[in-house]
Amino acid sequence: MKKYTVDVIIPTYKPDETFDRLMKRLQASSYPVSKILIMNTEARFFPDRGYEKLPGVEVIHLPKEEFDHGGTRDRAAMLCQSDLMLFITQDAVPADEKLVGNLVKAFTDETVQAAYARQLPNPDCRLLERYVRSFNYPAKSRVKSAADLDELGIKTFFCSNACAMYRRETYLELGGFEKKTIFNEDMIYAAKIIQSGGSIAYQADARAVHSHNYSCMEQLHRNFDLAVSQADHPEIFGTVKSESEGIRLVKQTAGWLVKQRKPWLIFELVMQSGFKYLGYLLGKRYKKLPGWLVRKLSMNQSYWKNPV
Repeated sequence: MKKYTVDVIIPTYKPDETFDRLMKRLQASSYPVSKILIMNTEARFFPDRGYEKLPGVEVIHLPKEEFDHGGTRDRAAMLCQSDLMLFITQDAVPADEKLVGNLVKAFTDETVQAAYARQLPNPDCRLLERYVRSFNYPAKSRVKSAADLDELGIKTFFCSNACAMYRRETYLELGGFEKKTIFNEDMIYAAKIIQSGGSIAYQADARAVHSHNYSCMEQLHRNFDLAVSQADHPEIFGTVKSESEGIRLVKQTAGWLVKQRKPWLIFELVMQSGFKYLGYLLGKRYKKLPGWLVRKLSMNQSYWKNPV
């Protein structure tokens, strides 16, 4: 197998002890990492734990108003020189020392331009979210290409920057992440890969621990931002249906709850799904909504100070 060089990029904001565990796991990686580039928002919130002094670690501080989901990551990518770039969030912790190497394995297939990891639930993850993790991140690996669009629909473009690796050469050729986007920079770029004839690998043996216990309102805000990004890119998301995937998830989750003999959780499932769908519907139509309501509905409110 070709020996690829790897740079790691981590956007941070008020990093806590989870970030400390992430750094320790990266330093213990069985596959060598050339550089760890930390893109930190607000220097005053960055912990004084000597990370800047570690070999191969670089910390860049930026003010909050400059942060952008796509633009900040792209700025970091322009500072990298390695063959592959691993983007990981501050709350995603490698499950073992093999994460980097298992993602690298995907690139032995020359068509693969991106590979993303399996996300496992945290110990405190609620039951419903545990099932969602297993739905989105199954135990079996798969390589996706344009040939899968009829079968997978929007899931063909699915890729998560919570833990995803990219070929740097192709990233530069395709223009990388959107420089200004509220959310979904990973899927927008993944769609470019698919539409250009490349493929995306889901590596089930590359595992990161990462989950959230969102409230109903947090689900609404998150799905609002997701739908805004889709509305802003009809050339990608207008070509495939996404609602059907959500319906399939709800049906399968309900069936699973019955099998687990916890049918009372179906009410919580319906509530959460309703808030998700409401956020999605509002986000798709955000251009018709008053500005004050858009800001109130969004999870990423700073974005609207200077939207596209």
